[in-house]
Amino acid sequence: MRWWSAGILQSSGKQYSLKGEGATSLDDLRRGPTVFVGAFDNAWTLRLTNPLRYHFANDTDMKHLWIVDSEAPDKSRWMIDRSVQMATNDYRDYAILARFTDPDTGNLTIVVARIGRGGTRVAGEFLSDNAHLTQLMRAAHAAGNKKNMEVVLSTQIIDGEPGTPKMEATYFW
Repeated sequence: MRWWSAGILQSSGKQYSLKGEGATSLDDLRRGPTVFVGAFDNAWTLRLTNPLRYHFANDTDMKHLWIVDSEAPDKSRWMIDRSVQMATNDYRDYAILARFTDPDTGNLTIVVARIGRGGTRVAGEFLSDNAHLTQLMRAAHAAGNKKNMEVVLSTQIIDGEPGTPKMEATYFW
């Protein structure tokens, strides 16, 4: 996924640096806008999305991973059973796309993160496809063109390869 975000920035002539989550400090995040890739392998993503409406959760043994809707926390609509994922490589994967101003840094934050293996790739494809962006722009317009947003995406994984992304839910504030 790093290739995707770096490619977008590079094609736009933007300066950027790539850092792993372990090499990134709060001071780094305060220097400017940040793109976070990955969920359960990126502590920054988990920390930054936790107060949002849609955020990641898991059971203690990491056998079930899901996206929580804080307005309906008892419903588990977007969940992966890791035993099915590992045994079949055929499952439905879910991702969060988010754009918001982080209150701790005051900077624009973008999150492109998935539960399973295929969701991040599909989220990147969603963000670089005009038809999907048009769909997202329509949803944003209908919500009053607010600056902050979250999108839950899904895709069917077949033999380890992701299919077409589908917008499951949006939230704008």
